[in-house]
Amino acid sequence: MLEDRATAAPSATPWPAAYPKGYAVVDVETTGLARDDRIISAAVYRLDARGEVEDHWYTLVNPERDPGPVWIHGLTSEMLAGAPLFAEVAEEFAARLDGRVLVAHNAVFDWQMIAREYARVRREAPVRQRLCTIALSKELGLPLPNFKLESLAAHFGVVQQRAHHALDDARVLAEAFRPSLRAAAAGGVRLPLLECRPLTEWSDRPVPRQATGGYGGYRAASWRPSRKRPACPYPNPGRYEDGKRLKQGMRVAFSGDTSTERELLEDRATEAGLHVATSISRLTSLLVTNDPDSGTSKTVKARQFGTPIVDEAAFGQLLRDVEPADE
Repeated sequence: MLEDRATAAPSATPWPAAYPKGYAVVDVETTGLARDDRIISAAVYRLDARGEVEDHWYTLVNPERDPGPVWIHGLTSEMLAGAPLFAEVAEEFAARLDGRVLVAHNAVFDWQMIAREYARVRREAPVRQRLCTIALSKELGLPLPNFKLESLAAHFGVVQQRAHHALDDARVLAEAFRPSLRAAAAGGVRLPLLECRPLTEWSDRPVPRQATGGYGGYRAASWRPSRKRPACPYPNPGRYEDGKRLKQGMRVAFSGDTSTERELLEDRATEAGLHVATSISRLTSLLVTNDPDSGTSKTVKARQFGTPIVDEAAFGQLLRDVEPADE
């Protein structure tokens, strides 16, 4: 584990009183992108209210399984063999997050990976809000060719030294976040803060570990909520129509960051009698996303198929009055 401290002169920029008092800029490298994947390295840059670096911290984490795409993150089974388990770094990690807004590039991914790791060790990460730098870039209207971290870094003249290394990615993001935060403060921009809800009802089954350290050969076990989501018992009545009610059996898909934990939203939809879909097809009744212009595969397909799109707030209203299925 690595730690360092830095100080900087305070900025003269007038500061919105409602802005957070501190931030934890985070990057995690993982064995993959699925919910049963594990964190293998983590870095945190703690920033003060105006985005100045207070200190930073980095650790490797032994995932007790295949390390995943080594060609991306460069961490082999041999390198991780002597690293601490997540349970052994959970307290120190939590101390660096405590009382701060979690900042990450595509923050929903980092938050969900962190929340799952804490759920595995029967703890909760002390994070109540997150801020995605992709969303902040859009709020600021930055002229970026795309929303990759490298594009954000280039816009602010930040030099990236080791892409997909958690410590360097967190450093790059911290350096790019500082001017973004100042621009937001100067323009009176409301920060796109979203709620973080810890996971409390998850169970885990071990994933077989590969002796060779290869990625393609491992077979993932399931990593699912302890309450299994039942199959929807109602037929699909077709697409949602604007101004009308949702109807039991409708196929609903979700895309992008949400203020309510995704699993909780999906559970609410299931309890209302809706079919939660993991992909978009011509049969999808509705796509729920807070960023319809994001260009994700789901939003692109939804537009191609003419699938209706609503945001999370509108979906929450619709869930209050779902029409029963035809008998």
